Amino acid sequence: MERPTEGQRAPDFTLSASGTDESITLSALQGKRVVLFFYPKDDTPGCTVEACAFRDLSAEFTALDVVVLGISKDSVKSHEKFVSKFGLTFPLLADTETEISQAYGVWVQKMNYGKPYMGIERTTFIVGSDGIISRIFAKVKPEGHAQEVLKYLKGD
Repeated sequence: MERPTEGQRAPDFTLSASGTDESITLSALQGKRVVLFFYPKDDTPGCTVEACAFRDLSAEFTALDVVVLGISKDSVKSHEKFVSKFGLTFPLLADTETEISQAYGVWVQKMNYGKPYMGIERTTFIVGSDGIISRIFAKVKPEGHAQEVLKYLKGD
């Protein structure tokens, strides 16, 4: 599917979350800004750097009344191991069927050693308190990304 653009309503979803028996629904968070960071795989080098950076800045995101959510194709069980291993302070959502990744246009063909495969392109969406996408960070580099998102949210 085509990626939504800045200024469009964020596609709504309900996904199972780590650390809870409940699901999280994006539209239920209306009134708060939401950082949705899509990442390829739990407990891999780049994804760990990115997730730990969001963890390390969690107090600053909370102070801004911002909800941080990570989304990948991994299962809730995999997410819970990842959260536990690195002390992550925000929910990871399980998009095991890739429906939400497709709705956000981040389920794409990638290459590994010349072989094509489907996977998540590391992308972050900032959803405003009104449910509208205010910023998209595409083809994210894990190092320094959480700081870049925080800077945007602070209006710096």
